Amino acid sequence: MRAWVSRLLAILLLALLIASNAGAQDLPRGVIVDDVKCTADPSQSYSLYLPSSYSADRRWPVLIGFHPGGRGRAIVEKYRAAAEQYGYIVAASNNSRNGPWAVSAAAIKAIFPDIDSRFAIDGQRIYLTGHSGGARVAMTVALSNKSIAGVIASSGGYPDSQPRSKVSFPVYGTAGTDDFNYIEMRMLDRKLTSPHRLAIFVGGHTLPPDDVALEAIEWMELQAMKAGRRTRDDALVARLYEKRGRRAQAATGVEAVNLLEDLTADFKDLRDVKAEESRAQELGKQSDIKKERSRQRGFDDEEAKLIADLASLETCLADDSRRTDCLRTLRDVLPKLSQKASAEEESPERSRARRVLRALTSGVAARTKDQEYLALLEKYGLRGR
Repeated sequence: MRAWVSRLLAILLLALLIASNAGAQDLPRGVIVDDVKCTADPSQSYSLYLPSSYSADRRWPVLIGFHPGGRGRAIVEKYRAAAEQYGYIVAASNNSRNGPWAVSAAAIKAIFPDIDSRFAIDGQRIYLTGHSGGARVAMTVALSNKSIAGVIASSGGYPDSQPRSKVSFPVYGTAGTDDFNYIEMRMLDRKLTSPHRLAIFVGGHTLPPDDVALEAIEWMELQAMKAGRRTRDDALVARLYEKRGRRAQAATGVEAVNLLEDLTADFKDLRDVKAEESRAQELGKQSDIKKERSRQRGFDDEEAKLIADLASLETCLADDSRRTDCLRTLRDVLPKLSQKASAEEESPERSRARRVLRALTSGVAARTKDQEYLALLEKYGLRGR
């Protein structure tokens, strides 16, 4: 990202931490307001949800969202119930969208100071979220400033799609089983060592289900307590611990180990988790679980390699000396993927084939004009499936 954008974000977020909220405007509570126009730039607007209990007497956490199609309301609707329960202001740009970065940069420039001028914001609890390309916008902002308290990244990761081992903010990622960015989110989860969590749900390239959106906010509440960004609430810790514990107890095999490990990491320093930690370690040593974990990791690696290989074949279509061979390979691979993707019964192989085909077809018109290749994707794509 250009240096001027980084400086701009730093200035805006600093202002968000120190600016006065005396000019807050009276907007309705407990309902979604579709079109709040930014005072400094009325061409920019955002969808908004203020909790029904909102008042300027105290500072509130804020979740600022970005949608790849400029549909701010879709983001706000997704987090409205969680925002009401946990007292978050939610605001999502109606202008930021996939395309030239300047469009999203203009939205960022307008929305951050406008939210701060209207509402009593807790500067220690500024969260970002986004879906697909919007998640990349959220990540871009967070990577440019260490004041962000956390990012909920739905079906999209870093702006350059490259995994990091550590970032300065907690990351809660989500992806569907048929999501073409599924493997990217899996690799993001594998690489990160700083606080993070990944929730996989049955579905495609969509915003997460309501229960997952709620859990994302609850996870951020735990992270805020651990980081000292909010007052510790032992009753809330106990309730969330019991909720997560019941799920772990009901699970078996690798799922049980994963849930126990996540519970241990999330509640450590908030309560005693030695029993769960020991149980996770005990189960993790079992040969069948070790084999299954290794198999799953290998399955992910194979998918990542397959996508990379197909992307390389697509690129080589522009090389006249190699095009014939590359096209021949694609003609061999794509029908096989299509056959697996069309299977009647659900399976990991069917989901993988669907993800790979969707990864190829997503945005392909902007990557290549090769008509024979486009015809292959048209024939073996996933229309109606």
